[in-house]
Amino acid sequence: STGKPKGVLHSTGGYMVSAATTVKHVFNLQPGDVYWCTADCGWITGHSYLTYGPLINRAVNIVFEGVPTHPTPARCWEVVDKHQVKQFYTAPTAIRSLMRSGDQWVKATSRKSLEILGSVGEPINPEAWRWYHEVVGDSRCPIVDTWWQTETGAHMITPLPGAWAEKPGSATLPFFGVQPVIVDDKGNELQGECEGLLMIRAPWPSTLRTVYGDHERYESNYFGPFPGYYFTGDGARRDADGYYWITGRVDDVINVSGH
Repeated sequence: STGKPKGVLHSTGGYMVSAATTVKHVFNLQPGDVYWCTADCGWITGHSYLTYGPLINRAVNIVFEGVPTHPTPARCWEVVDKHQVKQFYTAPTAIRSLMRSGDQWVKATSRKSLEILGSVGEPINPEAWRWYHEVVGDSRCPIVDTWWQTETGAHMITPLPGAWAEKPGSATLPFFGVQPVIVDDKGNELQGECEGLLMIRAPWPSTLRTVYGDHERYESNYFGPFPGYYFTGDGARRDADGYYWITGRVDDVINVSGH
């Protein structure tokens, strides 16, 4: 992101509870499952969903140091086949890159072990969602298009496989206990179908505790703009079914994907 760098400080217990609980239910993660998140530990996803969350659930983790397209664009799917990966979690930028390389690299592999495919880092466009679902997942693997932030520590709005229907491009519905609201620019809560600023009404276990060395900034940035709410900095739309669609940042931020 732009501006002065910030160090987000999480607690130990609350952060671990959220990381472990979300990965367990969002990915249906069971002890012994071979799980692969392509994120780097320089990014929050690498902490929550490469390291702590899966290991607390006794999963077998794949740690990959290469790039998805080297030596060929089949690299990811060869690793999936070799290690019989069940859950695969990556960023839309990687998905789009692999999509541009052509279907032949995917179809040259089996991928029969895959059960759930995940997306993280930014909203996934419907075209990439369908390719991921139909080509990579052979139209049988649910796509969990997860919305959350470094500051939230864990998934906030996300599909739950088998619990409710997916919509390409939508983060769908809030995780257990998460209370998202959409407000207008004056802070008035909007009901039903609407578009505006995405807020969180009540705390969750992995709520960020402070900005390291700058608690005043923590209060002013996240809780100052609209008192009584956590300000996400994201815009969102809610459809007639109550599903949430993230429309992008409302501040000056550059998205980077540490896949």
